[in-house]
Amino acid sequence: MFSKILVANRGEIAVRIIRACKEMGITSVAVFSEADKDALHVSLADESYCIGRPAPRDSYLNMSAIITLAQATNCEAIHPGYGFLSENYQFARLCEEYGIVFIGPPAEVIRTMGDKAAARRTMQAAGIPVIPGSGVLNDINEARRIAERVGYPLLIKASAGGGGRGIRLVNSAGDFERQYTTAAAEAQNAFGDGSVYLEKFLNPVKHIEVQILADNHGNIVCLGERDCSVQRRNQKMIEESPANIPVEVRQRMAEASVMAAAAAGYRGAGTVEYLYDGAGNFYFLEMNTRLQVEHPVTEMVTGVDLVKWQIRIAAGNPLGFSQDEIAPVGHSIECRINAENPKKSFRPSCGRIEMLHVPGGPWVRLDTAIYQGYTIPPFYDSMIGKLIVHAKTRDEAIRKMKAALCELVIKGIEHNADYLLEILSSEEFDSAVYTTDFLDRLGGAG
Repeated sequence: MFSKILVANRGEIAVRIIRACKEMGITSVAVFSEADKDALHVSLADESYCIGRPAPRDSYLNMSAIITLAQATNCEAIHPGYGFLSENYQFARLCEEYGIVFIGPPAEVIRTMGDKAAARRTMQAAGIPVIPGSGVLNDINEARRIAERVGYPLLIKASAGGGGRGIRLVNSAGDFERQYTTAAAEAQNAFGDGSVYLEKFLNPVKHIEVQILADNHGNIVCLGERDCSVQRRNQKMIEESPANIPVEVRQRMAEASVMAAAAAGYRGAGTVEYLYDGAGNFYFLEMNTRLQVEHPVTEMVTGVDLVKWQIRIAAGNPLGFSQDEIAPVGHSIECRINAENPKKSFRPSCGRIEMLHVPGGPWVRLDTAIYQGYTIPPFYDSMIGKLIVHAKTRDEAIRKMKAALCELVIKGIEHNADYLLEILSSEEFDSAVYTTDFLDRLGGAG
């Protein structure tokens, strides 16, 4: 096992990783920007070092600074969390070159799965159904021809994309050129890669993701699925496990996900994402080669600590359980708590936390890095926490989450707890048949 790990992230996920390290007897090293000198992960880690100015490119995305610090502090491994460098194959390769273990899959796997078009080809070769579409497009004339074959409506998507960016919906041929140009420009700006591809737009669908763990000894297990269909502008807001899908579909998705991990040569914790049409058909969407924001709901229903297993696998340990031993129990829901005002077009909110009261009770969990007196800086993502509950049934979990949201008090900034309550109280969410266009129909602040 490692004796010292550098945590190359910030916020609640850095806190989550540091806590896992403490429980495993591993020394943790935190990095932070000048804007995060008072952040919780800085004080919780055994050692903490400033690596640059507030802008992510000058700190949390500064690969050379992070590698240099890892060497200077004798860290054997780096945990990237999610976001920032977590899916950067060049960073993973750099770790390998300098003899530092990257806690995640091999660089080549990240590169292949991060290229959405290459990932589609890999899954097709493995016999996993993919959404009708194209490979990477070379020019707009080729794109037009393929678009006519695929049929409208369709999506233009960034090949190197993620997080809902670089995606444009095209309803007709007349709008194709404008959306193609916009998607390519946005992809170039967001990811440094302007390549795009096409996918048939499927609607209505559920967005289902399947959690897998794979070790270096040929063992791959599936830890069930999560329904991530409550989305605003392709950004997830509420996730739950298990999903409301037929048992037979759940089994086929699990089998396909294990096949996908094997085909990719996967190692560590990963997520295979699908679109499910409600009629028994599902299609591969993408594979996330990192820990997901919503991993706690899987932990709650399976009792498996995904962060600890990421670390153990990276250290070369085999999985300590088989597929037969994975038996999800009950129901879990996660709500993302964002510092934003839903009544003002979800405008981000920054400032000092004047008062904080954290919900309590059995099987209620708040993953966060905020505390009373902390000032939220304006440089990073608006998510400030994740509220997670677990109960025997879905109905009970919904009631528990509503109670927890009502108990949550954060004064000094604006946040989205009331909007989350509105979603949970809707008939469509209560029925569990909601799809990815649910919030468009809900209206209100969304």
